[in-house]
Amino acid sequence: MRTAVVTVVHGRHAHLTRQLAGLARQTRPADDHVVVAMGDAQVRAVVGTAARVLDVPAGARLPLAAARNAGADAALAGGAELLVFLDVDCIPGPDLVARYAAAAQDDVLDSGPVTYLPAAADYDLATLHTLADPHPARPVPADGEVLVAEDHRLFWSLSFALTGATWTRLGGFCEEYAGYGGEDTDFAETAHAAGVPLRWVGGAGAFHQHHAVSRPPVEHLDDVLVNGRVFADRWGWWPMQGWLEAFADRGLVRRTADGWVAA
Repeated sequence: MRTAVVTVVHGRHAHLTRQLAGLARQTRPADDHVVVAMGDAQVRAVVGTAARVLDVPAGARLPLAAARNAGADAALAGGAELLVFLDVDCIPGPDLVARYAAAAQDDVLDSGPVTYLPAAADYDLATLHTLADPHPARPVPADGEVLVAEDHRLFWSLSFALTGATWTRLGGFCEEYAGYGGEDTDFAETAHAAGVPLRWVGGAGAFHQHHAVSRPPVEHLDDVLVNGRVFADRWGWWPMQGWLEAFADRGLVRRTADGWVAA
């Protein structure tokens, strides 16, 4: 099965360099790697010949959904039968592509376990496996084991895979979303509504490189409200409830009969 990795990026060049190094160490190398640069002209110099770069224009709100769709379209046009989406912050474990390829089948959505790495000036890829400590809120199947998830809301876009046929069936990411949040939850809800199960693939591990974050992400408050409204209009409930409630505790938003609004 011809496999393509799709990565969308804006900045994070050091993280992208480590991801490229991780992909070079795969026990089953990907057949293609499409890096989608969102308004970032420097990405080509970072990538060199390690992947092919697709440029997508970006405004103040990064077009994450549209960029993923463009990357998938390019990969499928290049003959890909399996799409592996990998967040730019993630270094793939050496068996990630192999495990996704071994588990691949139509009409499923697969995710592998992700470990959040501690802050460090650099990471040694040869010993990265010793830091494996997958996110406690998600299942961690044994290497080679595949578990069907009970809740599509646990899906995240850091690392996931699906066949080209499944991607086409689901229609990709909804491009009404831009900026921070919502589009990945929407994608999972689309899969759920279509009867496409979410599965956890043991051994398809990835390591999320550390970067500074705000908790709650106050710099993304406007995006959370705009994208939350898009989601609520499409599905009848609001995502990102934890962030919204944290914003409310700080007096930044309030709940109304019609949903969340800025305070």
